[in-house]
Amino acid sequence: MASDYALSLCDISCTFISRDNPGQRYAAVANTTLNIAPGEFVSVVGPTGCGKTTLLNVGAGLLEPSSGSVTVHGKKLAGINQRAGYMFQADALMPWKSALDNVIVGLLFRGVEQAAARERGIAWLARVGLSGFEDRYPHQLSGGMRKRVAMAQTLILDPDIILMDEPFSALDVQTRQLMENELLDLWSEKKKAVLFITHDLDEAIALSDRVVVLSSGPATHPLGEFPIDLPRPRDVAEIRNQPHFTELHTKIWDVLRDEVLKGYIQHKNVAEE
Repeated sequence: MASDYALSLCDISCTFISRDNPGQRYAAVANTTLNIAPGEFVSVVGPTGCGKTTLLNVGAGLLEPSSGSVTVHGKKLAGINQRAGYMFQADALMPWKSALDNVIVGLLFRGVEQAAARERGIAWLARVGLSGFEDRYPHQLSGGMRKRVAMAQTLILDPDIILMDEPFSALDVQTRQLMENELLDLWSEKKKAVLFITHDLDEAIALSDRVVVLSSGPATHPLGEFPIDLPRPRDVAEIRNQPHFTELHTKIWDVLRDEVLKGYIQHKNVAEE
């Protein structure tokens, strides 16, 4: 039942008007159902341009589906999902604000007093390893540090649902693994529901309780769901060396590989037109 889930996308379809031909419509997502239980970490993988971010935006209330329904802890979603925090692929930090001011902006918007907000912001920057960097501006921080600020900015609001759109894709491998472990440590404290979008199958398996594979577009839909029964707590670098990790990767890649190839051919044909 939808009431059993933190976030339930039921039979979602999203249809858009073509930019090149206003009289033509195309289905980005079709008849897709995706449920995330409280405390569950779910990753969605699929070819480039298949509609992964579209589904995330539907769950955030930023995009109203053409058909289907969205429920949040059993209640139909109307407008912005107030129980969700959204961490974007690109930094959503304001360049004219310090790290601390970026972290607490959501608290201030919700009416928390400045002194209390700053106290909580300093504590959160410490939790993500940025004590002493409170007064630095985004341009003074490395890519990994900016991601830590963005993570603190999202989690300080204590959302029941965390939506993440390829948040670590721009980082180098070593920094990315550090951030993935940081995320798992923070998630394990309160076990919030997480919907995580990624192109990286290794990342999806290392982080998740369940991996959902989407088809290539148009009319994207789930092709399979795979429970990830690797033990927790996990170190994302070490877990990749386990034989069962390799087994899971092979099993999921067998489904994903053909869709990635289809997506590549589609984008190549569009580029050549």
